[in-house]
Amino acid sequence: MTFKRTIPTLLLAAFFAAAPSALHAQVEVDEEDIDLAEVDDDDDEDSSTATSDEDIALPDAMNAELDSLLQEWNNKSYLIPEGDCTDNGVNPEFDRETYIHRLQRLPNVIEMPYNDVVRKFIDQYTGRLRRTVSIILGASNFYTPIFEEALEAYQLPLELKYLPVIESALNPSAVSRAGAVGLWQFMITTGKQYGLEVTSLIDERRDPIKSSYAAAHYLKDLYDIFGDWTLVIASYNCGPNNVRKAISRAGGVKDYWQIYPYLPAETRGYVPAFIAANYVMNYYCEHNICPAGTTLPASTDTVSVTRNLHVDQLVGKCNANADEVRALNPQYRTSLIPGDSHVCTLRLPTATMASFVAAGDSVYTWRATELLTSRREVEVSQTRATSGRGSRNGRNGRGGSRVTVRRGDTLGAIAKRNHTTVAKIRRLNGLRGNNIRAGQKLRVQ
Repeated sequence: MTFKRTIPTLLLAAFFAAAPSALHAQVEVDEEDIDLAEVDDDDDEDSSTATSDEDIALPDAMNAELDSLLQEWNNKSYLIPEGDCTDNGVNPEFDRETYIHRLQRLPNVIEMPYNDVVRKFIDQYTGRLRRTVSIILGASNFYTPIFEEALEAYQLPLELKYLPVIESALNPSAVSRAGAVGLWQFMITTGKQYGLEVTSLIDERRDPIKSSYAAAHYLKDLYDIFGDWTLVIASYNCGPNNVRKAISRAGGVKDYWQIYPYLPAETRGYVPAFIAANYVMNYYCEHNICPAGTTLPASTDTVSVTRNLHVDQLVGKCNANADEVRALNPQYRTSLIPGDSHVCTLRLPTATMASFVAAGDSVYTWRATELLTSRREVEVSQTRATSGRGSRNGRNGRGGSRVTVRRGDTLGAIAKRNHTTVAKIRRLNGLRGNNIRAGQKLRVQ
């Protein structure tokens, strides 16, 4: 077993108390150019037509129902109201000079200008979505250090750590309508291009660490193309080809606010939403927003697993919390960590890791026959059907129904699916114990 460095859970500062950075000019955007309709990333339609902006089109993550966010196990079990902060629901009003000054104070490389579009997003985050922001602030305690480490590895501006706020609301299991997955919302093709494994058992787009390094790599590649961070952020949302089209339609000028009317409708709100997210994640106190407290593990360790391991084995031998293990390892799509196929990384709370090390091989062998299956050999039936109906609907020549054992199946699960009993399955198949293997054919009727 190979152990890796601990990544502790750190607290996100209430706000950056830095000296004002270089002056950000206020950018004027004609609100008549805001198109609230949603378009595909590959939309070729000229998007310069002006439409109404009475309802700002928020990114998908910020459109999620609060109730569904609260139903996530980590919000339900590990995010709690902060004891020393009172959210009285009052969102103070500030003048434009205050917003401009606060944005100037952020110690950022990426330009954070103020305009009426940015203000509308700030109003959304600090008003209607203030409870959602509270949840995001609580989750950021765990995820922000991971983002910062990945961005720093590629020497990227650290303020990009707030992209997942508008991409996924810091939910590693988030899935968009288009099929993008994870904190950084990778499509499967892009994810694989940047080294993320996606199989029936593993989806590394949900892995907070691996997806963060993949996103940092992708952002660096985009910056090598455009050399401008606002264009990079826009292309992260709609793809570099759509940004190139907008630049061409704008006469070749490489400035986000100049190509703004020519971008896909959703992307027009994306950079303003990113600026507003930077604002609210730093100045939430000024708007009486309380971050949710967190009871996530104070520190975690990772171990390389080279054998198949079931979450229930960790529960039984290491007194682990199954929900906690799954939340720290969202890349595993089932309760199986498939170490037999290749080396898998498992993240555990430090206390659980100590129990895991002390237990040694007994973790892997505990209830292994019941919890783990291994396909070694499959017998080919030589029995021929005696009638044309013999193999229809899974019926064999003797009138019984057969099923194929799936990877991870148990006799109890098979019996439940087929409305029968374990004892009957044993009797029909001459089994003395619970040992079955993936691919095995079993009579169930």
